[in-house]
Parts: sequence; C-alpha cells; structure tokens
Amino acid sequence: MTAEPTTAAPPPPAPWLRLLPAGGYAGRSRMLLERSAIVSRRTWLTFVSGFFEPVFYLVAMGQGLGSLVGTLPGPDGAPISYAAFIAPGLLAASAMNGAVFDSTFNVFFKLRYAKLYDAMLATPLGPVDIALGEIGWALVRGGLYALGFLSVMAGFGLLTSPWALLALPAALVVAFAFAAVGMAATSFMRSWQDFDLVTLVVLPMFLFSTTFFPLSVYPPPLQTVVQCLPLYHAVELMRGLTTGAVHAGMLGNLAYFAVMIVLGVAVASRRLDALLLR
Repeated sequence: MTAEPTTAAPPPPAPWLRLLPAGGYAGRSRMLLERSAIVSRRTWLTFVSGFFEPVFYLVAMGQGLGSLVGTLPGPDGAPISYAAFIAPGLLAASAMNGAVFDSTFNVFFKLRYAKLYDAMLATPLGPVDIALGEIGWALVRGGLYALGFLSVMAGFGLLTSPWALLALPAALVVAFAFAAVGMAATSFMRSWQDFDLVTLVVLPMFLFSTTFFPLSVYPPPLQTVVQCLPLYHAVELMRGLTTGAVHAGMLGNLAYFAVMIVLGVAVASRRLDALLLR
C-alpha cells in the first residue's frame, strides 16, 4: 500500500500580522491615496496655510527674539544661534501637525458624517487598506510641510551639515508615527468636542518638547516627563541631523517611532474593523 499524500499545514502568520484583523487587507490602500490626491486639488489652500505657521515662528522668534537670546548649546555642546536651535524643533512640529490634523479631523468627518468608509467596504477594500491609505495620505501631508520648511531653513542658511539630507526621511518617519497614532485615537472619538483633547495634547508638546529651549532648563523630575513625549524624540532627531551632531542615541529615537507606527496601525485597523464590520 502506498501512503496517502499529506498536505502540509500552512505556515503560521508572522507575529506582527496577528495584530491586524484577519482578512482585512486587500493590497489596495493606494486607491485611497489616489482619491485623496484628487480631492486635495480643490483644497490646496489648507496645505499652504499649514506651511506658513512654523515659518512665522521662525521669523518672529528665531530672528526677532534670537537677537536678544544670543547663542545656545547645540546637541554636541557647541554654541549655535537661537534660530538654528529652534528651527529643527519647528521642522519636527511641522511634520507632526500635518500628520495629526489630517488623520484626526479629516478622518473623523469621513467616518462619522460622510460615511465614506462604509461605501469603501462595499468594494474589495478592507479596514486595513482604509487605515493604511488614510495614514499614508497624512504622512504625505506631513512630509510636504516638512519639505517646505526645510527649503526655508536652507534659505536662512540653517542647514550646515550634509547629514541634513536625512532630515526629510526622518520627518516622514515622524509623520508616519503621528498619523498612525492620530487615526487610532480618532476611532475612539464620538463628537467634535473630543477634539479639544487633541489640542490639549499637541499644544503642550509643541511648547515643552525642547522646541524653544534646552532640556536643562527643567528640574530633573520634569526632564524625565519631557523625555517621554514623542515630539521630544522628533526634535532630538531633527536637531542632530541638521547640525551634524549625529550619535547612536538617534537609533533609540527611531525605535520610539517604530513602536508608535506598529501600535497605531494595529489599533486603527482593529477599531475600523469593529466599527464598520461588526
């Protein structure tokens, strides 16, 4: 007798894939990027307005207040101008703002009022496609803000190291992380009043994450709190790259954002699956 052939069991999914809802990905998230690009042609003014805010801060505080402050110690301890000190922080804030506000306000309207995602699920798209598509577009918006601000920094002569070429890819990582967490948070919001919490989180991070002054001005217990903020890691990353003070600790900053990306995409996908398909 010949033994009957046995069918090998399919390999188990990768551990990180278990974080996503089963059957929720059809590989078509690019369709949402195309749709968002088409729609944004009519709302291009929102992109322009978001670009000018950090530029105004740079001119008012870097050039105006900077004449009174003088120099500050850079990441490597060497003195740098106040404009060169705050510009990387404003660059990080540009990437954060573009990603957060696109992945919160816009996504909430599409989810709760336009019911756009319900219609999308009638197509081959799944909740993971929707999450990745919207997060991807928020990443694009944050990246465009960062690119525009980098060009302004170059015009002011604030990019003094070849390492600054990596500032844009780093800004995309920052935007990706904030977009993922922003969309995950939006899936829990029930009304427009909940967006006060977004401002309550984003504004203090912008003011206190060493954007405008060094970490040493805080007392030690508060320094620990500041070092836990995601924007602090973004500022440290941008400041090191734009000034040329590159060190191994930046890998820790990137790991921080990698964790944000994985958790944000997983939570956003599962929440959309629960809200739209259950």
